[in-house]
Amino acid sequence: MGLKSALSKPFAAMVVWQINKWKNNAVAAQNKVFHTLIAKAKRTAFGTDHNFEEIFTYQDFKNRVPIREYEDIRPYIERVVHGEPNVLWPGKPAYFAKTSGTTSGVKYIPISIESMPEHIKAARNALLCYIHETGKTKFVEGKMMFLQGSPTLEIKEGIATGRLSGIVAHHVPQYLQKNRLPSYQANCIIDWEEKVDAIVEETLHADLRLLGGIPPWVQMYFDKLISRSDKKKIKEIFPNLELFVYGGVNFEPYRAKLEESLGAKIDSIETYPASEGFIAFQDSQKNKALLLLADAGIFYEFIPADEYHTDKPERISLQDVKIGKNYAIILNTNAGLWGYSIGDTVKFVSKDPYRLLVTGRIKHYISAFGEHVIAEEVEHAILSVAKEQGVEITEFTVAPQITPPDGTLPYHEWFVEFAKIPDDAENFRLKVDAALQKKNVYYLDLIKGKILQPLIMRYLKKEAFINYMRSEGKLGGQNKVPRLSNDRKIATKLEKYIDRGDS
Repeated sequence: MGLKSALSKPFAAMVVWQINKWKNNAVAAQNKVFHTLIAKAKRTAFGTDHNFEEIFTYQDFKNRVPIREYEDIRPYIERVVHGEPNVLWPGKPAYFAKTSGTTSGVKYIPISIESMPEHIKAARNALLCYIHETGKTKFVEGKMMFLQGSPTLEIKEGIATGRLSGIVAHHVPQYLQKNRLPSYQANCIIDWEEKVDAIVEETLHADLRLLGGIPPWVQMYFDKLISRSDKKKIKEIFPNLELFVYGGVNFEPYRAKLEESLGAKIDSIETYPASEGFIAFQDSQKNKALLLLADAGIFYEFIPADEYHTDKPERISLQDVKIGKNYAIILNTNAGLWGYSIGDTVKFVSKDPYRLLVTGRIKHYISAFGEHVIAEEVEHAILSVAKEQGVEITEFTVAPQITPPDGTLPYHEWFVEFAKIPDDAENFRLKVDAALQKKNVYYLDLIKGKILQPLIMRYLKKEAFINYMRSEGKLGGQNKVPRLSNDRKIATKLEKYIDRGDS
């Protein structure tokens, strides 16, 4: 056992002990975070505008601070971007995380001196929880790699600005620098395909033991590795690879193909990082749900997802959430975001401790006829049938077809790229539709009432989604394909990738 392995176990034990203190008292931890945030921001422009001096309770806060999306808070953000201090949080941000919004264009999310360490600590603690529970430490002695955005940062009014993953790359602990892949030069390549090619060359003969990244882009890396090597499986190339860390999307649609490429099952850790804050991570291999970080500089609020678009939605704190209910998650952070809706939906599966699953995006749904089908439901429908029939799916998305060209009843149109196609396409289609009817009673009623016909499934050509994302300038990095759209913007662009021979 190497020195790093030997030291990691007592360090992990100490960190898990610290986590358990707030984990078992999450509501108290949240109350402390709430009062700390209000106290620190009282004299900011936002705090003055919203009478933070008169906020003593959560109800006081709700009375003064409305829920906001990026467009609503943009006037404050613009003041920060133009160099004004003490706007949303004391002083100026340490960084701006630059993200691409679907409706707001480029977004600049402030990261403060206080919030930046929480991103690093959460990523570290996810690994330490794994070490403490499993006793596995060999990965710390070998190479570790995260497929991430470029660490090249631009300066905006004296503030370093870039993708969150690129910013985080500047904060890798010194003791891990020698283990780190890829090289800084390769990591700085902007073009994603060129970057992955360079990473393949650098890592082909490395002792890679931990790999992190968004599943579809990791799969692209795997495909290029295998084509470049004389080996057939990733575990033949990296026999000591034992841990996969991922976040940003549901792993399940990609699991079968990734494991087929690997040639073996390896442990995995799911994380829930966002530019706005690190929200949760999987703290146990025995439980796939994610531990909500109640002591990480974020005060959480929740709105029932089915009320989000109503005039007066219910707005609650952590202590009032219910297990199994879908919520839009709202953040108040030590970087100065207040009542901020990040657009994600979550569902708690436990309150002791508070563990959740990420269920989708509040704006990614289909409700062309009032069915309000969400990502969790379509993913369950297709994955349950795929598992039953041994079908492998590369990627998929769903959109409504309200006015079919042939004049038939409307339907949900599924665009699916298969790694292994169904033996009986019609049977697969109908079973997926039945699974969706079982999951969503409104969809069931529309089918029974002959308002909708059962879903139509379009088979897409190989690498259709990669080609689509390339055409949109969104190949790689933190970019993801939406599972659902309530319009046909994506569907229309995917039509040219339909495999007419198999559809």
